[in-house]
Amino acid sequence: MRNIERTRNFCIIAHIDHGKSTLADRLLDVTEAVPERERMAQILDTMDIERERGITIKAQAVRVLYKRDDGDWSLNLIDTPGHVDFAYEVSRAIAACEGALLIVDASQGIQAQTLANLYLAMEHDLEIIPILNKIDLPIADVPAVTEELVELLGVDEEDILKISAKTGEGVTGVLDAIVDRVPAPITEHEETRALIFDSYYDPYRGVVSLARIFDGELKKGDKVRAMGSDEQFELLEVGCYSPKPTALPTLGTGEVGYVIAGLKDIEALRVGDTVTRVERPAKEPLPGYAEALPTVFSGLYPTEGDDFERLRDALSKLQLNDASLFFEPENSRMGFGFRCGFLGLLHMEIIQERLEREFDLDLIASSPSVKYQVIVDGEMVEVTNPSDLPEIFDEIREPIVRATIICPKEYVGAVMGLCHEKRGVSVGMEYISTRRVQLTYDLPLAEIITDFFDALKSRTKGYASYDYEPRGYETSDLVKVEVLVSGDPVDALSIIAHREKAYNRGRALTEKLKELIPRQQFEVPIQAATGKRIIARETVRAYRKDVIAKCYGGDITRKKKLLEQQKKGKRRMKQVGRVEIPQEAFLAALRI
Repeated sequence: MRNIERTRNFCIIAHIDHGKSTLADRLLDVTEAVPERERMAQILDTMDIERERGITIKAQAVRVLYKRDDGDWSLNLIDTPGHVDFAYEVSRAIAACEGALLIVDASQGIQAQTLANLYLAMEHDLEIIPILNKIDLPIADVPAVTEELVELLGVDEEDILKISAKTGEGVTGVLDAIVDRVPAPITEHEETRALIFDSYYDPYRGVVSLARIFDGELKKGDKVRAMGSDEQFELLEVGCYSPKPTALPTLGTGEVGYVIAGLKDIEALRVGDTVTRVERPAKEPLPGYAEALPTVFSGLYPTEGDDFERLRDALSKLQLNDASLFFEPENSRMGFGFRCGFLGLLHMEIIQERLEREFDLDLIASSPSVKYQVIVDGEMVEVTNPSDLPEIFDEIREPIVRATIICPKEYVGAVMGLCHEKRGVSVGMEYISTRRVQLTYDLPLAEIITDFFDALKSRTKGYASYDYEPRGYETSDLVKVEVLVSGDPVDALSIIAHREKAYNRGRALTEKLKELIPRQQFEVPIQAATGKRIIARETVRAYRKDVIAKCYGGDITRKKKLLEQQKKGKRRMKQVGRVEIPQEAFLAALRI
C-alpha cells in the first residue's frame, strides 16, 4: 500500500555549472539506485551534447528509495536545466515539487540565475534547502558565500549544508534534510489531475510525458483528456524512472512518473498541460499552463541546395522532441531554407549542432532577430524577418526584457557603460554583499541576443553573470537597413536597427562585404540603405585588362578607340552581369 506521508518531491535549481548534475549522480550513488558497474558522470543527461557541454537541456525525473533507521522513504528527484532559455521548463518542474535544493558554488557565490530560480521557487511556496557546493576547491571562499546566503534567505548559518558533490562529502546530510524539511504531498480534490512537466518522443513508443499526480491516480487503460489541447487518448503504460523506465500498476497522488498514450504528435500533450480522466473530469486545470513561445528567429540554410528536403525531415524529427521549435520554408539569396523560431541563443546553437551532428547536415544560419510588432494602417502585424518589414508603417514596437546582472563592485562602471551602449534603462542597484552588486536594467531583447554576453564577460574579466525575463513591448525609433549589391537587395543581410545605430551598422556591413566579394570584370557597388536613402557605400573595383598592350606606337586615336570600346563593354556587362555572393561573405557579415 502506497504511503503518501513517506514520499518527497524535490528539484535541484542553480546557476549554470554549479554542480546540479554532479549532486544528482551522488544522490543516486548513496541510495544505490544504479549498480556500481553502470555508474558514470552525468547519468541523467542522456544526450551527447549535454555531456560534452556540461549542461542540462531536458529535465529528468528519477525515483530513489532512501533507507534510514526510521524506515524507507520514496524520493522523487527532478533535475532541471539551468539556462535562461529553458526558464519555462524550469518553472513547470518547480510546480511539480514541494521542495528545492538551491545549490551555490563556494568559489563563485550567488549568480544571476541562482536568484531567478530562487524567486521562482519562492513564488510556488517551495521549501528551500540552501547548499554550498565545491567546498573542497582551493579557491572556495566558504565564509563569504555563507554570509551572502544568510543575508539573501534570512536563514541561520546552521541551516546551510556544506558539501562537495564531486567527492561525496556531506551528501548523506542532503538526503536527511530532504526527508526532514520537505513537506509530504497533499491532495485537495477527488478528481484526477496530473501536471505534464516535460515530454519527449520515442520512435518506438510515441510521446512519453513526465507527470506529477496532484490528485487521484492514473493507470493503464484509463481514458484521459488533456485540458489545454482538449485531446483525448487512452493510456498504454504508466511507470517511473529509477533511473531506468519501470512500468507500474498505477501512479497515485503525490507521485512522479511517466505516462505513454501512443501519441505521434508532441503538440497533443504540451508541457504545462493538465491531464484528467474522461469519466470524472476535473473542473479546473492546474495553474500556470502557457505555450512556450519562441523569442529568437533565424534562417537555417543547407550549404548544398540538394539537402533542402533532408533539412525539412530533420527539423520535423527534432520538433517531435521539442515542441517549442518553430519552422517554415523561406527563400533568399542564400538559397532555399527555413525560418526557425527558438527559445533563445543557446537553444538555437543546440538545435543547429544537433542538425549537423545527428543528421549530417552542413548549415548556415542567418543573423538572429526578434519578433517586432508593426502598426500599419491601424492594424498590428508581427514581423520576425527583417526583409518583411513594410517600407511605410505607423509605429514599430520591440520586445523589452528586464535583465539582472550580478558583478563585483569594481566592475559596476564597466557594466553600466555596456548597458547604456545597448540602449538600456536603469531600474535599480543594490549590494547583495560587501563585495558584489546587483544591477537591474530594462534592455531591448534585440541588443542582447548577439554579443551582449561576450561583451559582459570581457568587461568584467569573466566575473559577471546575468539573467533576464520578458517585460512586453515598447515603441522605438527603428529602421530597416538593407544591403544592395549592384543595386539588388540581399534579403538575408537585412537588419532592423535603431536609427542612431543604423549608419554604423550599415558602414560595417559594406566594409566587410567589400573585403569578401570577389572582383568582377565590372565595378560592383555595395550599398546600405534605409528606405530610399543610401547611408553607406563601398565599391569593389573591376579587373583592368590592358587592351592597348598590342599597340606599339602609332596614332593616339587608335588607343582611344580601343579604350572606348572597352568602356562600352564594361557598361553592358554591368547591366546584365550578376554577382554571386560567396557563403563566407554571409558568415562574416552575420558576425558584425
